[in-house]
Amino acid sequence: MSRHGQGGAPPGPTAPEPAFAEQARTLVHLARTGTLGTLSRRHPGHPFVSVMPYAPDERGRPLLLISTLAMHTQNLDADPRASLLAVQAGAGEDPLALARVTLMGRAARLPGAERPPAREAYLARHPNAVHWVDFDDFAFWRLDLTDVYFVGGFGAMDWLTVEGYEAARPDPLADAAPGIIEHMNCDHADALILYARVLGGLAADAAEMVAVDRLGFKLRARTAEGPRGCRIGFPREVTTAEQCRVVLIEMLADCRARAS
Repeated sequence: MSRHGQGGAPPGPTAPEPAFAEQARTLVHLARTGTLGTLSRRHPGHPFVSVMPYAPDERGRPLLLISTLAMHTQNLDADPRASLLAVQAGAGEDPLALARVTLMGRAARLPGAERPPAREAYLARHPNAVHWVDFDDFAFWRLDLTDVYFVGGFGAMDWLTVEGYEAARPDPLADAAPGIIEHMNCDHADALILYARVLGGLAADAAEMVAVDRLGFKLRARTAEGPRGCRIGFPREVTTAEQCRVVLIEMLADCRARAS
């Protein structure tokens, strides 16, 4: 695991967090659209990139629904090597602070027997595609992975094994996390400041939750020295929004007792 640029983190042991493989699977699960890189047929050897909606299969491999008329399809027919970049959502954020994963592999059309489950998975993510999914000039492709590179934001990056990535599962809080984050930031700003001060060791004037998962959450705090970030671990693993709510209430009570 490669880490650098750790400036601004509070001293002391790092709170536990999901392994990179789990974080990568979670990101691929949450994203709906990536950037597909193929090798240009018109300009041999030159990269060609396209915006690409996708749906992950049960192993996290991207399923693509593409037309034979598309330039990337023509490129893949000539050379199946491709990469798909998926990036964490975060409008207004520094893009280099956002997590992202590059899935490298070889793309191939799915045989007829594999089309029904791919169709179901794809339409669950992209229901509007029902209007063209059955057109004769559209086909399902899958990117069979040969390598995976994950960047978790500033200072956290590594190559992952395909086996480790495919064996991992998305974080159980993945779909609930945006609602948890919005609720905490809108309704519990004082609690976030207390978490940052008591548990994060930061002299925070303000704080916002920027991520949450089964093992803990991340805060971005405003301090006299500038913005600082910290990760705070849960006292036990949580797998549902309700469990997360209960644990956050317990942690707040503990912080109030320790701060009094």
